[in-house]
Amino acid sequence: MKRRAVSSFVLFDVTYVDGSQTSNRKVPSATLTEPNAEAAVKAVIEAQDREIALASGRPRGAIKAVVRSRT
Repeated sequence: MKRRAVSSFVLFDVTYVDGSQTSNRKVPSATLTEPNAEAAVKAVIEAQDREIALASGRPRGAIKAVVRSRT
């Protein structure tokens, strides 16, 4: 029987400089154990934004704030 890989995520709400928002962005929980967790979370979300921009052809603006979701 195969074992299922355990992966846990933490959800974040992101506010951009232009005022737009996205909710429930998944970030691996291991990112929160890094010494500078806030910068690491922002880097993960920025990487996700770059992938989304490549797929959609519409780049995202700069991130203004990242807050942990209440869900």
